[in-house]
Amino acid sequence: MRLDKFLKVSRLIKRRTVANDACDAARISVNGKPAKASYQVKIGDIIEIAFGQRTMRVEVLEVADHVLKNDASGLYREV
Repeated sequence: MRLDKFLKVSRLIKRRTVANDACDAARISVNGKPAKASYQVKIGDIIEIAFGQRTMRVEVLEVADHVLKNDASGLYREV
């Protein structure tokens, strides 16, 4: 699954276009390297998202095309 779609499905970022823009601005890195929106997310990847002064690190636990709002947090674990 593409990185921008994973960020939207997991509800880490609200919209796919916003996730795409964040990738273009190099605010998203995967496994320590800046990642493009087209990066293929795999289980075990560590995603870092820079929200202004705050940085969020999550580990991918599951990749799913569609999940309910209540189950979205099961796709990742905060590190």
